[in-house]
Amino acid sequence: MPKKVRRIFISATSQNTGKTVVSLGLIYAFKERFGKIGFIKPVGQRYVIERGEKVDEDSVLIEKACGIECAIRDMSPIAIERGFTKKYILEGTREKLVRRIKDSFGAVAKGNDLVVIEGTGHAGVGSVFDLSNAAVAKILNSKVVIVSSGGIGRPIDEITLNKALFEKEGVEVAGVIINKVRPEKYEQINRIVRLGLKKKGLKVFGVIPYHEILSDPTIKQIITELNFKLLVGKSFLERRVDKILVGAMAPHDALKYFSDQSLIITPGDREDMILAVVGFQMDRAKDDLRISGLILTGGIKPHKTVVDLVKRANIPLLLAQGDTYSVASRVHDLTVKIRPEDSEKTKVIKKMIEDYVDIEALAKQL
Repeated sequence: MPKKVRRIFISATSQNTGKTVVSLGLIYAFKERFGKIGFIKPVGQRYVIERGEKVDEDSVLIEKACGIECAIRDMSPIAIERGFTKKYILEGTREKLVRRIKDSFGAVAKGNDLVVIEGTGHAGVGSVFDLSNAAVAKILNSKVVIVSSGGIGRPIDEITLNKALFEKEGVEVAGVIINKVRPEKYEQINRIVRLGLKKKGLKVFGVIPYHEILSDPTIKQIITELNFKLLVGKSFLERRVDKILVGAMAPHDALKYFSDQSLIITPGDREDMILAVVGFQMDRAKDDLRISGLILTGGIKPHKTVVDLVKRANIPLLLAQGDTYSVASRVHDLTVKIRPEDSEKTKVIKKMIEDYVDIEALAKQL
């Protein structure tokens, strides 16, 4: 395994802290400073089939979005599939897994100036099969940057706990990036969290404000992740959803809540609500205001005349099984992942890393 190539391991304190977003942004920033960049996610928990290989979806994202020139199988050497943990506990194959990680890292590092290593969750994730993030960072002889979501008390507590796990493995924590800080609390948190972590001996490389656009799903993502059926609107699947509304009131009362990029969820037999959405869209089209989509619940498909009106209004119409509350909860709880084609989001990620992360200070640590 190469000894001289620079490397940094990006870990997190929990799920959905924006670790992949930070990794993506850092790769863009590092490419301008170091030249050739490699990427590897040694252990992945959400895999897809890419070119016949089971690989973590984040590796596919990084490869396509950043133009990383590494074999995809080396960027994702271990993809945790169903039954993996049980099989490992019964048979135990750590040496084989470690060898696979080292070999893949060697292939990824070859010819590159720096390798970004993305972990999976917090420092202890993977302990069940003896490959925790802390252990993998040790195997790859890498320093660590911990990414945490915004706040003061909880982030400092969680970062301190993760730091202890890394140090137990003999891994150095280079510093911290605080992500998803609410804009209205940014100045206060930026000042206080830096002071709090400095007392813990931790350097803060950046404090990044929350960007709503990065958490907004598209209609296509909702259909794909939740297995809803598309009735009309195939040409508008990339519409972004900024606001989710449940149409459970009288149409004339609901109208005042409709706004640009709203997703309306209503029972399929509420034709009055469906027609209100259509009327609103057609009336406000001249203002360039768009309803992102309409989800009908209960598996109830309205009359063809109503469906045709929705089609004419250029509104994606989705059909979902289950009651309205359950469907709305599933949409609300959807974990939004960045995709290679999300160019608008990619631009935001590039800018927020350059604006809010001290790349030069981080580079010196490498």
